[in-house]
Amino acid sequence: MSRIRNAKLRNKVMSAEEAVQFVHNGDKVGMSGFTGAAYPKAMPTAIANHAIDAHARGEEYKIDLFTGASTAPDCDGVLTDANAIRYRRPYQSDPAMRNAINAGDMLYVDVHLSHSARQVADGFHGKLDVAIVEATAITEDGHLIPSSGVGNNVEYLDLADRIIIEVNDWQSEDLEGMADIYRVKKGEPIPITSTGQRIGNTYIDIDVEKVVAVVKTDLPDRNAPFKPIDDVSRQIAGHFLDFLEGEVKAGRLTYDGYVMQSGVGNVPNAVMAGLLDSKFTNVQAYTEVIQDGMVDLIDAGKMSVASATSFSLSPEYAEKMNADAKRYREFIITRPLQVSNHPEVIRRVGLIATNGLIEADIYGNVNSTNVSGSRIMNGIGGSGDFTRNAWISSFITPSVAKNGAISAIVPFATHIDHTEHDAMVIISEYGYADLRGLAPRQRSAKMIEIAHPDYRPLLEEYVKRAEAPGKPLHTPHDLATAFSFHQNLAETGSMKG
Repeated sequence: MSRIRNAKLRNKVMSAEEAVQFVHNGDKVGMSGFTGAAYPKAMPTAIANHAIDAHARGEEYKIDLFTGASTAPDCDGVLTDANAIRYRRPYQSDPAMRNAINAGDMLYVDVHLSHSARQVADGFHGKLDVAIVEATAITEDGHLIPSSGVGNNVEYLDLADRIIIEVNDWQSEDLEGMADIYRVKKGEPIPITSTGQRIGNTYIDIDVEKVVAVVKTDLPDRNAPFKPIDDVSRQIAGHFLDFLEGEVKAGRLTYDGYVMQSGVGNVPNAVMAGLLDSKFTNVQAYTEVIQDGMVDLIDAGKMSVASATSFSLSPEYAEKMNADAKRYREFIITRPLQVSNHPEVIRRVGLIATNGLIEADIYGNVNSTNVSGSRIMNGIGGSGDFTRNAWISSFITPSVAKNGAISAIVPFATHIDHTEHDAMVIISEYGYADLRGLAPRQRSAKMIEIAHPDYRPLLEEYVKRAEAPGKPLHTPHDLATAFSFHQNLAETGSMKG
C-alpha cells in the first residue's frame, strides 16, 4: 500500500470484481490508455466477465468506451469478445475490435485525437459516467502520478461522476516527475514555445470525493516487439535522410535542432536508427509516443528532449525504461493529449511530421484509415493533427503489401484522410516525391516514380487515359477506371488484375 499515500483513498481499496458494481449498463466510460501503455489492467476483464454473466441471464449490458487511443487485448480485446461495448472512440488497433466494427456489431467514431477530449468536454456525447485510470501512485494529497502515458486522463477525471483508480506496481515509481500536466482552456494560448518547456504539474489533481474504488495491479503494459529492420525499411529510412539532407542544402534546416514527430511502427523506428549515424545532433521530438528509436537516440546523446503523451516500447525497452526512469525523465516529458497534439503548439515548434499510410493516390491524397474505402483498419489517430499543422509533413510506406498484390500508390484513393493540400512528401523504398509547390499533373509523375516497378506501367496507362483529349486537365481523372486497382483486388486478389 506504499504507493497509495492518501489515507482516505487507502480505505477505498477493493478488487476489480468488487469495483465493477460502479460500472452500469449504458454507462459512458472514459479509460486511460494510449498505444498499449497506461491502460487499466484489471477492470476491463472484470467488466467483460460481468457482461458475460449479465448476457447469460438475458440482461442487457454494454458500455460506451472512450480512451486516449489503442489499448491492448486485455482491454479492447476482452471487452469486444464479451460483447460489452456498444460504442467506441477515438482510435483502436485490436483485431477482434476491428472485426466487430467492420461487421457492424459495434459503433465506432474515428476522430482527430486533438479533438477527442474536447468534444467529450463540450458535451457532444452526453455526460461521462465513469473514469477508469491507471496511475503509478497516489500522493498524500490524493493527486495521481501518471504511469506510462497521460492521454485524455485529465479530461475524463474532471468530467466523470465516478472515478476508479488502478494503481500499478509494475510501473516504475521513478516515473514521478516525468509528466507535465496542464489543462487546456478555451480562448487561452498554451504557453509552450520550445519542445522541452514545462508549464504544469507533475501530477493530476482530482476530486477525491468522486473516487469510488482503488484497485491494485502489478501487470505490464502491452509491449509488442518491433520487427528487425529489413531491407525495405532501411531503404525508406535512407531516402528520408536524403530528403533531410536536401533541406539542409537548401538552407531550410540545420544539423542542429531538428524537431521531429513520428508515427508508430517498424519503419519509423528504422528512420530513427538511421538518425543515429547521421550528422544530425540535438534532435528533439514533439510527438505522440516515445518509441525504442528515441530511447536509442537519447542514449547516444543525439536526442536532447522528447515530448509525447505516452510510451510505445518493446518489452525489452519497457524494462529498460522501468529500470532507469529516473535518468530518462531528465529527457522525456509526458503531456496530456490535448497538449501533445494541439495544432497551436505543433505549428509553433516547426516540426517535421512523419506518418504511415494505407495508400496514396497519384496526386498526393492519403488514406490512413480505410481498406478499399470501407473497412476500418485502426483510425486516423494523431496523423491529421500533425500533418495539417507541421512545418513539413511526410508519409513513409513500402511500395507494396501482401507480397505485391496491393500497391500503396493508386490512381485514386478510396478514402481520403489527408488531402493533397496537407501531404507534402511521400517516401517509399524507391525514393521520395517532394510535392511542395507542384500542380496536380506535376505531382502524378513524381508519385509514379516511387511506386513499385510492377505498377508503374499501370499508373502511367491510367494517367494517359485521364489526360485524353477533351477531359479536364487540372486534376485529370478517368472516373470509369479510377478504382480499377481496387476492383481488381476484390475480383482477383491482386491490384494487377
